[in-house]
Amino acid sequence: GFVGGKRRPTPEVIARIQGRVGRLTLNRPQALHALTTDMCRRLIDALLVWRDDPGVELILFDHSGERGFCAGGDIRMLAQSGAGDGAAAREFFHTEYRLNHLLHHYPKPTVAIMDGVTMGGGVGLARPCTFRVATERTTFAMPATGIGLVPDVGGAW
Repeated sequence: GFVGGKRRPTPEVIARIQGRVGRLTLNRPQALHALTTDMCRRLIDALLVWRDDPGVELILFDHSGERGFCAGGDIRMLAQSGAGDGAAAREFFHTEYRLNHLLHHYPKPTVAIMDGVTMGGGVGLARPCTFRVATERTTFAMPATGIGLVPDVGGAW
């Protein structure tokens, strides 16, 4: 939307409370909701606020658009960072893994709607959830194993 004649940036994560549900919508459809460091931070921030909010009884993860839940991490950024000093890539994985750990130990029920593509970081987001809902369109994979990356969130176990 527009604010004061300027276009307001579209948030990559939409966090809101609907009834007793804390709803987190991945909102980067042009990139199949590939996770950025900022998206992981925003998810962590909302989860920490809602963890102690008695009005929020359940957390729901979903996505905008039609193509899929989450294609993984932002590969373009990771490749660019890896071609340089790797600092941005290390920051991303540190933040993403903090998010995964938080979800594995979250005290409230969590639900991931894994409609469409759910790969890599999308698996990392959905796997720790209490409930994972797949649809007839779900593609669930850890493709990074093909390049030698050991999968997180228990994928190798």
